[in-house]
Amino acid sequence: MTNRPLSRRGRHLAGGLLLTLTSLAGGVHAAAMPPESSGSFWDALMVHAQPRDVWEQLRQGFAWSFDAREPRVKHWIDYYRRHPRGVAEIAERARPWLYWITQEVEQRDMPAEIALLPFIESAYKPTAKHPGGATGLWQLMPGTSDALGVRRDWWYDGRVDVIRSTKAALDYLQQQADQWYDGDFELALAAYNAGAGTVNRAIRQAQARGGSGDYWSLHLPRQTMNYVPKLLALSRIIASPQQYGVQLPSIPDRPGFARVEIPGQIDLSRAAKLAGIAPVRLRRLNPGLLQNMTLPSRSPALLVPATARDTFVAALDRQPDAALARWQRYRVRRGDTLSAIAARQGVPISVLRRENDLRGNMIRIGQILRVPAGRMTAQADPDERLVVKVRPGDSLSRIAARHDVTAAEIARWNGLDTAAYLHPGQRLTLYSH
Repeated sequence: MTNRPLSRRGRHLAGGLLLTLTSLAGGVHAAAMPPESSGSFWDALMVHAQPRDVWEQLRQGFAWSFDAREPRVKHWIDYYRRHPRGVAEIAERARPWLYWITQEVEQRDMPAEIALLPFIESAYKPTAKHPGGATGLWQLMPGTSDALGVRRDWWYDGRVDVIRSTKAALDYLQQQADQWYDGDFELALAAYNAGAGTVNRAIRQAQARGGSGDYWSLHLPRQTMNYVPKLLALSRIIASPQQYGVQLPSIPDRPGFARVEIPGQIDLSRAAKLAGIAPVRLRRLNPGLLQNMTLPSRSPALLVPATARDTFVAALDRQPDAALARWQRYRVRRGDTLSAIAARQGVPISVLRRENDLRGNMIRIGQILRVPAGRMTAQADPDERLVVKVRPGDSLSRIAARHDVTAAEIARWNGLDTAAYLHPGQRLTLYSH
């Protein structure tokens, strides 16, 4: 296999120049052009330069040439051929994100195949969690996300924020490729999966055996041996879906969401009403906001469906304060402690410390604190609430898996400890994401 990254920005610039020349030729020199110049070549160029949908855009950016008969690649091509519905379901789940991620990959001049990596990592589920600690669309490990400066706290988890985690994952891949592998993204992907130490050791061993040290010559953990072949097989399926019996959903080659700056902290349910959409749609676009509201500082912003942006902005302009989360001044009384105030408000002590620039837990009588105007618990519309009955043998994790939520969320919604014992017949309340 050969790795042939393309300079797509240069290609698109050239394509744009050619299209301009085509217009000029059609408008000024049409009579002088030979018949074949205005035929299939120019038609093909127009089709190539203006993708019909996001899949066409992806195909134009595919940069790797490989032998589909390579055993590891063929194994996964056959697997995807046997499970066409699975590919189509993940592709549908990618709908809100695929255009933006494709653009982000292209702007970095990376192989477009990398936009398909979340198919393998998380099945394009922003909230996917692995028992080993990997989380989010790109399955970032806690240590990796911390090293990349991805914020995690009570309010927010950047690993499940698609925008933040995508930028971090692509930064990390580019870092690996540049630092260790002279721009070789196959090796960078292997390092993303197994760690640079494991891959670098395998390269040295391969070279000691007389091998080239490229990805295909390495002996790696089984998952990593299949990692790049899976991605290549998937790119082959996406390149020719009809050949493999896969029906991809039509996803327009345009943004699926818009980012809107908010004048203050806003509750997602209220924001959804202003935007004229269901709260669940807004939460799915903003999974990193753990308390169902925007962050209390640092230019709060929301992702909204692109089609709802104008409605939302207009509503905010008409009533800029109507949807903002309320904070109030609280004067510390005799007997108050920071922990007691935090418990009454339903927030961690760390939140009160941060909002009031406190270095410790010491407060004094008469001191003014900024506290939420009401408990900061996640709110959900009644029609998105589900009451489930605990079955014999159930645990929080089993119930969470059945309903596509997390054990921690069920515990929070029901005031339980994550290790709490459940008894058959017990009723638990769950909310839609």
